[in-house]
Amino acid sequence: MIRDTLVEAVQATLVALGVDPVPDTVEVRRPAQPGHGGWSTNAALVAAKQLRRPPRDLAAAIAGRLASDLPHHVTSVEVAGPGFVNFHLDDGWLHDVLAEVVHAGVDGYARHDAGAGASVIVEFVSANPTGPIHVGNGWWCAYGDALSRVLARCGWQVHREYYVNDTGGQIRQLGESLLARRRGTDVPEQGYQGAYVADLAATYRGSEDIVTAGRWAAERILDDIRLTLDGIDIHFDEWFSQASIEDSEAVADTVAILADKGVVYDKDDATWLRSTDFGDQRDRVLVKSNGDYTYLAGDLAYHRDKLVLRGFDRAIDIFGADHHGQVASLFAGIEALGISPDRLEIKLGQMISLSDGKMSKRSGNFVPLSELVGEIGADATRLLTLMSSIDQATTIDLDAVRRQSMDNPVYYVQYAHARIASISRVAAERGVTRRPLDQVDLAVLGHQRELDVLRSLAELPDVVLAACVTRAPHKVTTWVLELAGRFHGFYHDCSILGPAGADVDPDLTQARLWLVEATRVGLTVALDLLGVSAPESM
Repeated sequence: MIRDTLVEAVQATLVALGVDPVPDTVEVRRPAQPGHGGWSTNAALVAAKQLRRPPRDLAAAIAGRLASDLPHHVTSVEVAGPGFVNFHLDDGWLHDVLAEVVHAGVDGYARHDAGAGASVIVEFVSANPTGPIHVGNGWWCAYGDALSRVLARCGWQVHREYYVNDTGGQIRQLGESLLARRRGTDVPEQGYQGAYVADLAATYRGSEDIVTAGRWAAERILDDIRLTLDGIDIHFDEWFSQASIEDSEAVADTVAILADKGVVYDKDDATWLRSTDFGDQRDRVLVKSNGDYTYLAGDLAYHRDKLVLRGFDRAIDIFGADHHGQVASLFAGIEALGISPDRLEIKLGQMISLSDGKMSKRSGNFVPLSELVGEIGADATRLLTLMSSIDQATTIDLDAVRRQSMDNPVYYVQYAHARIASISRVAAERGVTRRPLDQVDLAVLGHQRELDVLRSLAELPDVVLAACVTRAPHKVTTWVLELAGRFHGFYHDCSILGPAGADVDPDLTQARLWLVEATRVGLTVALDLLGVSAPESM
């Protein structure tokens, strides 16, 4: 890539100017303003203090030396602002991008080794199996899956996990609700009122034990959750049972470890964690006065299982906004166990707005995720989820998604890929085949629409890496929408094959066919990271 060429040139120039040692990282990036050149470096700003020179003077010296022996593809060098050095390039660097995209292909382009093979467990969804998964608790499932895909492409060993909360008071309440429905009596005030409970009660043939009834119902609900998630291509390496943690004495062991570390105490017949010693606002109960473990105790045992017993290098939890109050206590407990808090990340998804009311499994007034998928499709559901950052509240515009037009972002992106497939079909019908790339003159690609597409393709590796580092797969969505828009503009303004029988410059046709192929590679990579299909026709 051109960045490597420029970095090497800047480093060599700094050495020639007496900078010792040369900064470990020489930053070369594309400036925000296109008029500031194709690429820019802040090397003078970083190294000026070391040389005791004004940054702009050092920038002028760097630009002067580079101008005397311009790097490949650089046409001019200039100083800007307080000490930036801007590079103006010819179009050849973008033609090199096309070749790189094609040679790397779908498997290799925009792939990184940032994770260096380290293991990460990504826990997401984890909706309680007390009712069908709905839009509220299932909206961020595509975020978790897309983040896992991005992490894997950037060199992490990824394990996807769903934590099944199949024990505790909620399961007893589910059992009470089920048994009440079977008897034909009123459901308890704090029970689950949804029609799905009545449907389950009609087929339950078990005992009157509320735990037995609750776990039976939870297993059937979990089967339904699996089917719903399968429908949008969400799959887990493991469905980890909370009950298995408690049955294995892992919670008791975890509390005992905390006691051995001297960070718990007894008060009011309960056992407390001194979480204020680790940054929490107040101490937290681990064991209630009746002997039951709290949710925090179970959660700490689960995270100890992740990070100590199973030995994952890092854990990422994706929770809804309603879990905000649990974050500080969880981090405090992790640190109290002697686990570095840096090994845990918690991402909180914000609220989702629908015009159809609240989403409560107790009252039964919710919008099932399966219903949304059935109405707008799996691809649209996933892409809508990934249109914005997870920490932003989202309003769903279903009317725009229902329209099969360019106003629909899903249609807009997928239609770009379908157009590419159509170009290939028409070329085959006319007997036009792509010559080997090394026999094609890419220098004929000079139209602004062509160069815009190539600029987008050049940015994909940086976008994928940024999406990984910042845990923000929506950056890939933003990129793919831009590429689709630029490709549609290219398709409209740049004839590839021309009308049937038209005399089209064969060299230009060949170069544009390779541009189309490079676009296909970029679209395929990005859509796969988002978990969205790339259709051949629409």
